[in-house]
Amino acid sequence: MSGTSRRGADRASRLARAAALSGTSAFGSCTAPRCSKRIELVLPSIEASPVRKRLPFVLSIVAGSVDVIGFLALDGLFTAHITGNIVVLAVRFVAGGQAALSHLFALPVFMLVLGVTRLLVAWLERARIPSLLPLLLLELLLLSGFLAIALTAGRAIDPNAASMVCAGMLGVAAMAVQNALVRISLTGAPSTAVMTTNVTSLAIDVGEILLAPDASRAARARERARDTGTAIAGFVVGCALGAAGEHFFGLRSLVIPIGFASIALVLGLTAAQTQSRR
Repeated sequence: MSGTSRRGADRASRLARAAALSGTSAFGSCTAPRCSKRIELVLPSIEASPVRKRLPFVLSIVAGSVDVIGFLALDGLFTAHITGNIVVLAVRFVAGGQAALSHLFALPVFMLVLGVTRLLVAWLERARIPSLLPLLLLELLLLSGFLAIALTAGRAIDPNAASMVCAGMLGVAAMAVQNALVRISLTGAPSTAVMTTNVTSLAIDVGEILLAPDASRAARARERARDTGTAIAGFVVGCALGAAGEHFFGLRSLVIPIGFASIALVLGLTAAQTQSRR
């Protein structure tokens, strides 16, 4: 063996020993028990569980109903389509109207809650607790707080009152948590609150189904289109329920998204129990 080859072999041997001690392979993949423990925290992708596959539909109903109820009852506040508040602010600025505090606060609150949620998930991972159930519970609690403040206000709702601004921000916070949990805890799931992205993905996948040169690409596109279409359908159902509920019951109609958020929590519990049996 030449000197160069011997040095290469010695270097590879040292890397392998170091990897064994640190819990990684020489190429960075996990091999030691400490890495397997970290992997256990990652729940299976959305395709791996029939129960988890239903969650995006239910969560889309939550987002659609909360968005419509907030828009109708709180002077055009978007709680789910959060960037819509920027459009409302721009329109009122150009028209010389008064900017509502809820529209000003919505985007900063949304971003702040996303950051806090990510920190919470990091803590849960260190504690070896899967994040899905805690985030579903947190969303349910935030929506319940939204309703609780609304009930104390009675029928005469002033969207610019401090209590109503706080209530609206609880709705925004709930949707921030939902957006985070879909990205972090429901791997492979379509968005449940941003329908522009979903409509774009659906249209592209339909084109792929029709024009794909091979059957495997068309099959993958068909599966994506089914999942995305389900989320879009859920959002539309939520919008319809929220609009009808707000028309008849005002902010008390928040019981609709709270009910579906409770269903989502039950589905999450079922998924967790199914996984624990494996």
